[in-house]
Amino acid sequence: MHLQQLGWNSEFQNHFSQLNLRNCIPARVAEENKGLYRVFSEPGELFATIPGRIRFHAEDRTDLPAIGDWVAITPRVSEGRATIEAILPRKTVLSRKEAGKGLSEQVMATNLDTIFIVTSLNQDLNERRVERYLAIVWESGSQPVLLLNKADLCPDPEAFREMVYNVAHAVAVHILSAVSGEGLAQLAQYLEYNRTAAFIGSSGVGKSTIINALAGRVMQRVQSIREWDDRGRHTTTSRQMILLPEGGIVIDTPGMREVGLWESITGISKTFQDLQDLASRCRFRNCKHKGEPGCAIAEAVEEGMLTQDRVDGYYKLQAELQFIERKTSFHARQSAKAQAKRGARAMKRFYKDA
Repeated sequence: MHLQQLGWNSEFQNHFSQLNLRNCIPARVAEENKGLYRVFSEPGELFATIPGRIRFHAEDRTDLPAIGDWVAITPRVSEGRATIEAILPRKTVLSRKEAGKGLSEQVMATNLDTIFIVTSLNQDLNERRVERYLAIVWESGSQPVLLLNKADLCPDPEAFREMVYNVAHAVAVHILSAVSGEGLAQLAQYLEYNRTAAFIGSSGVGKSTIINALAGRVMQRVQSIREWDDRGRHTTTSRQMILLPEGGIVIDTPGMREVGLWESITGISKTFQDLQDLASRCRFRNCKHKGEPGCAIAEAVEEGMLTQDRVDGYYKLQAELQFIERKTSFHARQSAKAQAKRGARAMKRFYKDA
């Protein structure tokens, strides 16, 4: 494998050189499974582990290798093994709040150029969910692209495109069918040699089927949608990197049942740029957009230029983000207090035993 095919560039080369690690070579994380990492490198595919010092110094899981990361490894080619010695700085990071009630960041993939947000042309398509996806993609630093899949099952795909344009704005939107091949050629511009793209979306929207079509062979197991509720079945169970014949790199991800925001201030601003622009035209600079006279957002809703659902969705995401910030700040303070108490007790024991 050539490093350039894997997405290597001068920026990563500079980071690697600064590490000044002897007997190490660069590699890219292609898959992670219970602490064992499959990495791509010039000698080929290796299975790598991380030493205890990396785990010891990691404050949380975000400091551990993630799919897409460039790492410095000590290879043992004859054994097909390697040890990860360091993680190179990340160019982009796709994150979300971990599923459930936890308050931790989950890194889904790193060093991405493009992120395809895939949704089906059926009742699965939900504008509010698309807004959430757009917020986390913009926040990652990657370029979002919307894919409306399963056009072969939809009598009027253009109606859905118009619906999505209301929330996508400047984001490219493509209609395609992975089964018939319609629209797949449009994706070539995002999958050029040396570039990395990830596919995200709900279960069963066709991410794996699209990847199989792009690869020209079955790379991922797929299932058909359930007829009784028009919803997809969960197929992909882990994130993994796939090298395409033309040189592009794609990462498939499991279907997301929850799309929780994590530090998405920039992402929300870009997703709702239309609301930001309107807010700047309000009569009062401190307008709360809740019935004040001269509110440009309220006027846009009244004139039909903006839907109330979109406005409500914006405030819901803002409130969710503020809640997470408050909770994480509280937990950080509690953790610092607990650590200080442990340190004080340790000092007392030290002087008592001295």
